[in-house]
Amino acid sequence: MQKLIEANLYRSELIPVSGKLVDRYNKCLTKLGFTPTKLKSFLIDGIGWSPEIAEEKQNLNYLNNGEANPHGIIITPLQKGKPVYFPFHTFDREMIKYIFKMYGDKIKDITRDSAICIDFDQKIDAFYEPLDVLKYDTIHINFHLMNNLYHQQQEQFQLIEKFKHDYNFINEDVHAELLKSAKEYGDLRQRDLELPAIDFKVSSFYTRAFGGVYVLRDFISPIVIFEDRKWHKEAIKDTNHEVLIYHIHQKELMVKLREHIIIEYNLEKAVKTDRYERIKKYEMSLQLKKTEHPINDILSNPILFKSYLNKLDIDTRKKVMSVERYLEKLETSNQFKISDIVEPKMFDALHRPHSSLEPKHQDLIWKLLVNIAPKDVLYWYWYDKEDFYKNYEGWDDSLKTWVVETISNNI
Repeated sequence: MQKLIEANLYRSELIPVSGKLVDRYNKCLTKLGFTPTKLKSFLIDGIGWSPEIAEEKQNLNYLNNGEANPHGIIITPLQKGKPVYFPFHTFDREMIKYIFKMYGDKIKDITRDSAICIDFDQKIDAFYEPLDVLKYDTIHINFHLMNNLYHQQQEQFQLIEKFKHDYNFINEDVHAELLKSAKEYGDLRQRDLELPAIDFKVSSFYTRAFGGVYVLRDFISPIVIFEDRKWHKEAIKDTNHEVLIYHIHQKELMVKLREHIIIEYNLEKAVKTDRYERIKKYEMSLQLKKTEHPINDILSNPILFKSYLNKLDIDTRKKVMSVERYLEKLETSNQFKISDIVEPKMFDALHRPHSSLEPKHQDLIWKLLVNIAPKDVLYWYWYDKEDFYKNYEGWDDSLKTWVVETISNNI
């Protein structure tokens, strides 16, 4: 990961946590039903997730009480605008933005000496069947202050009223109660500590539950797409829901997505783009075995690229150049079929979200397309960083150099 770190491409916007903030974070973990971390310092993202604590607990989803009950922790206003590096749902980033939009000033005040535990309640206590994900509708976002600070404030108000009553202003017991509260929690009289629950409406989304599921329900008819074959097989037994169910690698899926005006393609335009060049070069890198030159040089130098292309066996060469071969053949006859010439995954990779889709849906469909055919390293990095990082570790060192340079030049 060193190349990515040096290029500020690996979790570069995480916030360092140490000292008193660690204590506050641990109190939130305890309040949410989790065990505290033993780490003295760590990093967190916008929603309060820490890669170091995830590694310590050997659980990437350590902020979840089961797949149906995700949580978040805010301990500093610096979390505002920061990325969510391991979202459990694609709408997690939007939820945390919404929270700071609604309560940014209050969060700044509260986190001076406290922390906020967040409960994302979708009114589902636990998942039992894969199509339970269809129950997602409105997320009820509840806030809990560390040390029950809001309740302590109410108690201070009650003590103040008690102090004002009759002759209690000379009652030493009342004085002691007030001083104890002030020493422990500070003067809470002028603090705005009330964070009423807010609702967040969910439309189409992706969730990591059940091994990864896409729920597309803003189109012609609802479509549910599973990444896990086991849960896909379980879901297709369901007869109670009128939804289309697919596994992510079913050939019929791309056809259905085109029919429902969710994705589109135009190979003539696509081959003229930088995106096509990235896809073609990455495909080329997968075919190179033993080379006399670094892969980075082969992919970056047109002369070397052609040289190594011609060293490949004829079938592999056709695979790498299949899109351009197909378009050349179309110039002489329209009898050729894409499926007869173009490498299937390259064809899938050259699709894009339909131009009629809203931006929020486009991002979701880009992620889906990247998961169907991870060929464009830039979009792979943008839309599924964890999967990108996982694959990156197994690549040739010279390929890593090309990938890092490619991403850096497009940010």
